[in-house]
Amino acid sequence: MQSWRRRKSLWLALSASWLLLALLGGFSLLRLALPPRPRPGASQGWPRWLDAELLQSFSQAGELPEDAASPPQAPHGGSCNWGACFDTSKCRGDGLKVFVYPASGPISETHHRILASIEGSRFHTFSPAGACLLLLLSLDAQTGECSSMPLQWNRGRNHLVLRLHPAPCPKTFQLGQAMVAEASPMVDSFRPGFDVALPFLPEAHPLRGGAPGQLQQHSPQPGIALLALEEERGGWRTADTGSSACPWDARCEQDPGSKQTQGRETLPNATFCLISGHRPEAALRFLQALQVLAALQEMSPARVLALRQQTQFLWDAYFSSVEKVIHTTLEVIQDRIFGTSAHPSLLWNSPPGALLALSTFSTSPQDFPFYHLQQGSRPEGRFSALIWVGPPGQPPLKLIQAVAGSQHCAQILVLWSNERPLPSSWPETAMPLTVIDGHRKVSDRFFPYSTIRTDAILSLDARSSLSTSEVDFAFVVWQSFPERMVGFLTSSHFWDEAHGGWGYTAERTNEFSMVLTTAAFYHRYYHTLFTHSLPKVLRTLADEAPTCVDVLMNFLVAAVTKLPPIKVPYSKQRQEAAPLASGGPGPRPKPQAPAPDCVNQIAAAFGHMPLLSSRLRLDPVLFKDPVSVQRKKYRSLEKP
Repeated sequence: MQSWRRRKSLWLALSASWLLLALLGGFSLLRLALPPRPRPGASQGWPRWLDAELLQSFSQAGELPEDAASPPQAPHGGSCNWGACFDTSKCRGDGLKVFVYPASGPISETHHRILASIEGSRFHTFSPAGACLLLLLSLDAQTGECSSMPLQWNRGRNHLVLRLHPAPCPKTFQLGQAMVAEASPMVDSFRPGFDVALPFLPEAHPLRGGAPGQLQQHSPQPGIALLALEEERGGWRTADTGSSACPWDARCEQDPGSKQTQGRETLPNATFCLISGHRPEAALRFLQALQVLAALQEMSPARVLALRQQTQFLWDAYFSSVEKVIHTTLEVIQDRIFGTSAHPSLLWNSPPGALLALSTFSTSPQDFPFYHLQQGSRPEGRFSALIWVGPPGQPPLKLIQAVAGSQHCAQILVLWSNERPLPSSWPETAMPLTVIDGHRKVSDRFFPYSTIRTDAILSLDARSSLSTSEVDFAFVVWQSFPERMVGFLTSSHFWDEAHGGWGYTAERTNEFSMVLTTAAFYHRYYHTLFTHSLPKVLRTLADEAPTCVDVLMNFLVAAVTKLPPIKVPYSKQRQEAAPLASGGPGPRPKPQAPAPDCVNQIAAAFGHMPLLSSRLRLDPVLFKDPVSVQRKKYRSLEKP
């Protein structure tokens, strides 16, 4: 049993954590290959685990090494550490705020977009005095010249020098107390626990979005080597499933199952590739002692697939674009400042990953909508109704009464967002009713108001029309799918070949990819992501083009979960009488579709199309069946 546990821990570390070692402070040099760009409309979900036992080991808090507190390490040749070289007191107010030095000369379009990406993130601040971290984007590789020291250098204290490509200047200037995040750092100058080693990015690496991983085979292909080991002088040595347990031992050099290959730039086509690190000869003896090949040969195809799926998730979450690499670097630095509890290992190593599980919202996995199944928990059994009152600003009296009749409703919040004065009285309800004065912007609907006390939010437009039974059933459905949006009215996106872009339709069809937020359930965490994670340009687009707000919220949830929304039944009579879309005055004969430019602008900002189509509609048992009405739990769903 102890042998199995040791073996299990070894392969968890080798396969699930090696990709993160570079960004968590280890010294691993990775050359990332660029996958083929997916076709328009093609999408891929997060990898789904097949091995429940293996998933359980990744989910246990405290098992992975990054959960354990460790003292800061001193860099080579100096006494610099977090206490001596970084002033964390500047980060305690608003968290990690980053000021980016403007470029001192002409820059390429790529570097301009990188700067814009950082400036549009939640980390950015325009005030160097209020910044926790001062970031200098090194342009040495682009210009061929050495960068100059900023005026506010202050010996590099609280500075980060970011180099996405190896610089021609070994020491651009005296770094002093500055951190360095760079590709292919030198062994002599790299400071473990302080600097950050980045993967070596190709020049053509996507700025944002990025292609998904290339995992297509659900088990290793016949004829593919089982294991490849990087050798000290370049090249690789491979071994098949039929090789002996010690193909690299001097006594086994004649083993016919072991082959030597040339070329170090490209990884060989093997199921497992082991990179030995600083001292290949030491790692070689270590592998011999552990009899690594024998352990691999005992692995079942299902376990191999689970490990491969984990690498695909890590690629997609942290490495598939330049933007993700940069944001991951900032998240790692933030974890160092606030401690490893900011992002427990489960948040780093399980979809959707640490970049989409903001520590400012919570550091406990059970508070996020996408970890309930792993944690064996369910969301709480009540919801908050958030009713947006835009122009023309009539109080939604009937809607309030219908929602208040739900047994699951905990509170009703009315977001008053128009020029008219507030009404002097509101309907009496058994639960609290709170009126919030909005800022006359559509994005106010998705602000993380502190008055929202439940996990579930029922987002409503004042002109929506729902029955109590519809509300009750939709909430029960949402409890089983807390990471998704559950709604009544749907719309679809499609690829328009004639115009070479994305199109949008609000026509009622069996297939859909979005639900209107004028009547939809979702987790309150998506308000935090909408406000603090989306680029500012997208939130501005929603305010300037209100019909885009539904599309933007659906994009966000789909990008996080890689799942489509869920549709629940809605009265056909009400749907035909006054179907609604957010953002405009008065009822319309059909929902007002946003302009195609809106969909394409959002897709361009995301770097890919995250929406997925579905035909799933969930209905109550016995719904519209010819049985006694008394046997039906949601009887009013069949009434006009």
